[in-house]
Amino acid sequence: MDEDNSLFPSDTDLDFSFNSSTTTTTTTTTSSSARTSLARSSLTLSFNESHLSTTTLLPHPHHTSDPHWSAIKTITNLSSDHKLHLKHLKLLSHLGTGNLGRVFLCSLKHFEHLKFALKVIDKDFLTPKKLSQVQIESHILSLLDHPFLPTLYSHFDVSHYTCFLIDYCPNGDLHSFLRRQTHYRLPLQSVKFFAAEILIALEYLHALGIVYRDLKPENVLLREDGHVMLSDFDLCFRAHVAPTFDESEFVAEPTTAFSKSCVGTHEYLAPELVSGYGHGNGVDWWAFGIFVYELLYGTTPFKGRNKESTLRNIASSNKEVRFFHVADRENEEGIEEARDLIERLLVKDPRRRLGCTKGATEIKRHPFFDGIKWSLIRNYRAPLPHQQVVRKGKSPHVTHVKRQGGLWRWCKRFGCLLKNNSKSKINSNSKRNYYYNYVDSKSYSKVRKCS
Repeated sequence: MDEDNSLFPSDTDLDFSFNSSTTTTTTTTTSSSARTSLARSSLTLSFNESHLSTTTLLPHPHHTSDPHWSAIKTITNLSSDHKLHLKHLKLLSHLGTGNLGRVFLCSLKHFEHLKFALKVIDKDFLTPKKLSQVQIESHILSLLDHPFLPTLYSHFDVSHYTCFLIDYCPNGDLHSFLRRQTHYRLPLQSVKFFAAEILIALEYLHALGIVYRDLKPENVLLREDGHVMLSDFDLCFRAHVAPTFDESEFVAEPTTAFSKSCVGTHEYLAPELVSGYGHGNGVDWWAFGIFVYELLYGTTPFKGRNKESTLRNIASSNKEVRFFHVADRENEEGIEEARDLIERLLVKDPRRRLGCTKGATEIKRHPFFDGIKWSLIRNYRAPLPHQQVVRKGKSPHVTHVKRQGGLWRWCKRFGCLLKNNSKSKINSNSKRNYYYNYVDSKSYSKVRKCS
C-alpha cells in the first residue's frame, strides 16, 4: 500500500500493531513522510515516524551466526540510510494479549521464513507502576545473551507505544504442553531435561544480579527445536552480586538482594514473599521447587480450594510438602532423588533452602541431576517432537490472558484498521481462539500489590 492509497485519517499515529527495528546506534528518526504503511501485509501498520525513537542493537557473541541477525544486516545494508524501518516488517497475525500489551507474529520482507514476535505496549493505558515494569523488562532484555533466554532484536518507541522485537517460539509454552499429557505430567527424564535448562537460565540471571520472581510453566516457551526460552521479565528486580571462586567453584548469586514488593503467581509465591516482610534471591529457588513438582505431578503442592487457602498453605509452618501417590511413578528410576530435591528447595526458611547461598552451583550437585553434562545440554534432544506444534490459535507468547472481546473495538478506539482476508483472519470472540482460554483452565492469577 502506498501513501496515496492510505485509508487512515491524517492524525492517526499508528494503524494496527507495531514494529521494531535493529540498527547500530540509538537515534531519533524524522521521516519526510509523516506516515509509513507496511505494503502487502495481511494486517496493515501505519506509524507517524516523526515520533520514532529507535534503540538499535548489535548481535551478542553467541548470536553472531543467527540467521535472524543476518537477515537484519542484509536489509540494513540495502537500506538507503543503512537502518531498518517499519516498512521492512510484515505483520502476519495477532498472537494474543498479555498483562502489559499485545503480541504479534511478524517477519522481515523478503525473509518471510524468519519469524519474530512483536510485543507492543500502549503506555497511555498503563499505571506508573506498570510503566516502571516496562522499563525494567526493556533493560533486562537488552542485557541477555543466552540460548535459554530471549533475544531483543530491537526496541523502539512510536508516539505513546513501546515495542520489543524478540524471538518467536512456534511450539507454544510448557503449560500448554503439559495440558496435552496424560494427567498433565511428564516422564521423569523429561522433567529432568526441562528442569536442567531452566536451572541454567536462572543461574545466568542470578549471575547478572537479576531475581526473576515469575517462574511457572506458562512463562517457559518452547523453541522450534523443543529447547526452552524463559519469558516475561516485568516482575524482575536487580541487586548487587559479588562473584566468588572458591574450591574450584564459581559462584555468582545475589545473596544480598532484598525487596518488599509482593508480585508473582500465587501458587508459586515463596513464604517470605507472602509474609510481606521482605524477600531475596531465595524466591526463585522456591519457585524452582514448585516448578519441578508440577512437572512431576501435574499440580502444585500447596494448592487450596481458592487463592486465599493456597496462600495460607504456603505461609503456614505446619503445612509441609506432600507427594501424591501415583502408581506408575513410584517405581520410576530417580523419583526418590526428585522428591529429595523438591523437599530441599521447598524449605520455608530461606536461610536453609537449597540454592540460597551458592545458587545453581549447589543445586547442580544434587543426585537428581546426575548424568547431566551441563556444557553439552544445548545438544541434548528435547522431549518435544519437532513436528509437534501447538494447536491453531494457541499463543506461545502470552500469559495471564483475559478474555477481552472486541479486538475490532480496540483497534477502532485508536483509529486503527484491521484488514481480514481469506488467508489471515483474526476473531477475538471465536470459540476456537485458545489465546483467551488456556490460562483460565488453571485459574492462575497475579498478585500485584506493593507494600
